[in-house]
Amino acid sequence: MKIKTISRSSDTYLPVRNTQEAALPRNLNPELHPFERAREYKRALTATKLERMFAQPFVGQLGNGHRDGVYSIAKNMKSVGKLATGSGDGVVKYWDVGSKEELHSFKAHYGMCSGLVVVPGTSRDSDGETDDGEGEGKKKKVVRATGKLLSCGADKTIKLWNVNDQKNNYGQNLAATSGETVMEEGLMKTYLSEHALQSMDHHRDQPMFVTGGAQIELWDTNRTRPVSNLSWGADNITTVRFNMTETSVLASAGSDNSLILYDIRTNSPTQKIRTTMRNNAICWNPMEAYVFATANEDHNAYLWDMRNMSRSINVFKDHVSAVMDVDFSPTGQEIVTGSYDKTIRLYGYRQGHSRDIYHTKRMQHVFITKFSMDSKYVFSGSDEGNVRVWRSKASERSGAKSTKLRMKLEYDEKLKERYAYMPEIKRISRHRHLPIAVKKAGEIKRIEIESLKKRDENRRRHTKKSDVKFVSEREKPVVGQVHKK
Repeated sequence: MKIKTISRSSDTYLPVRNTQEAALPRNLNPELHPFERAREYKRALTATKLERMFAQPFVGQLGNGHRDGVYSIAKNMKSVGKLATGSGDGVVKYWDVGSKEELHSFKAHYGMCSGLVVVPGTSRDSDGETDDGEGEGKKKKVVRATGKLLSCGADKTIKLWNVNDQKNNYGQNLAATSGETVMEEGLMKTYLSEHALQSMDHHRDQPMFVTGGAQIELWDTNRTRPVSNLSWGADNITTVRFNMTETSVLASAGSDNSLILYDIRTNSPTQKIRTTMRNNAICWNPMEAYVFATANEDHNAYLWDMRNMSRSINVFKDHVSAVMDVDFSPTGQEIVTGSYDKTIRLYGYRQGHSRDIYHTKRMQHVFITKFSMDSKYVFSGSDEGNVRVWRSKASERSGAKSTKLRMKLEYDEKLKERYAYMPEIKRISRHRHLPIAVKKAGEIKRIEIESLKKRDENRRRHTKKSDVKFVSEREKPVVGQVHKK
C-alpha cells in the first residue's frame, strides 16, 4: 500500500531571527485566545501551591543564644549584618548575622537588661579632639567606634559599650592603620539613675537618649545626670521610642494604660490618651512620621495617627494572647509582632489579619521581634534564650537569580494577586498549620467575639438609638484623651 506524506521546509513558515528583521507582532484579540483566563488561573493555582510547598521561613539561630530569656534586641542602622541582644541575666551580646557568630559579650547588669540600643551617628565626636602639636586650629582625630551600644537595666545603671569591629582584609583595625587613635573595646562610660529602668531609646541625630522607668528622663551623652524629667502622670513607664523622622518627638507607654507624646524642643508632653489595657511596645513608622504602632495586652496591635488619637487607624488581630512587641519594616509596608502565645505574625500595613505566622516546637513566649535593615529577615528573642532568624517571606530565597527566573517570579506574583480571591487559591494561600494550643484558643476566642457582637447588636436593636451608641473596633481601645494646657 502507498502512503503519501506531506513534507515542507521550515524556512517557508518560520520567520528569520536576525537584527534586520523585526519580530512578528502578537495578536491579542480575545477571540483568538478563548482559553487565556483558564490557563492563567491554572498557572496562578500552581504558583500558589509551589509557594506553600517551598515555604521554609526558619533560617537558624545566632550562636548558642543566651543562658536566660532574650528581652531586648537592637538593630545597627548603619549595618545590615550586625545585631545586639540583651538577656534576663544582664548579658549583652553583639552578633554577626551572616556568620551567626558572637563578636562581643559583656556582663552588663546585675539583673535583667531591659533596654538596649545601638548608638547611631558619625565615628568622630568633637569632645574627643586633642591638639596634635602642629599649631593652632589643627586637631588630632580621635576615632570613636561607630559600633557603640547603650544598655540599661534594673540595677539603675546605664552603660555605654564600644564594639568597634571594622577591620581590613589582614585583620587590622581600619582606624589604627590610618594612624588615628582608637578607643578600646569594652565599657566606655556609666550613667547612674535614681530608679530602675525598663526601656530606652537614642536620638536619631543628636547625642542624647531617653530612659523610661519610674520617670521618663532625657539624658545627654556628655553629662552624668539627666537633662530633664518629662513625666506626666504615669506610675511606671514601660517603653519609650523616638520618632524616626520628626526626631524631636517621642512616645511612651505607661503602666496606667496611657500613651503619651512628648516634644523635647519644649521639654514637655503634648497629648495623652488612656487605653483599655496596657501597651507593651511602641514603634514609629520610618516612612510616615505621624504614624506609630503599639502592642497591647488585649491580644491586638494598633496603628495610630498622632494627629488624631481619638481612634486607631487600624487593628491587627489574630493573636490569642498578649502582644509583647511590634516593629515596622524599613519600607513601612509591613509589621511584625511577637506574642505571649509563642508565635510571630506578619501583617500588611493596611491589613487587619496576618499574612503569615511563624512558630517552632521549642520556641517559648516571644518578648521581642525586629525586622532586619533590608526588610528581608525577622529576628526574634524568646523566653528560652534563643535568638532566631526568619525570612520575612517564607518561600523567598536570597541567592542570585537569573533574569529568566526573576521574570517568572514576578509573573507568578502578578497572577497570584489577580486571582487571590478565587476560592481555591484563597484557601491554599491562607492555610497554615498551627500549634494545638493556639488553634484551640483561637476557636474559643472566635466564639466569644461572635457572642459579644451578637449581644451588642441585640441591645441596640431593642433600645432607643440615643441610649446605646455603636462603637467601632478602632474606637474601643480608647478610654479617654487629655491635651496639655
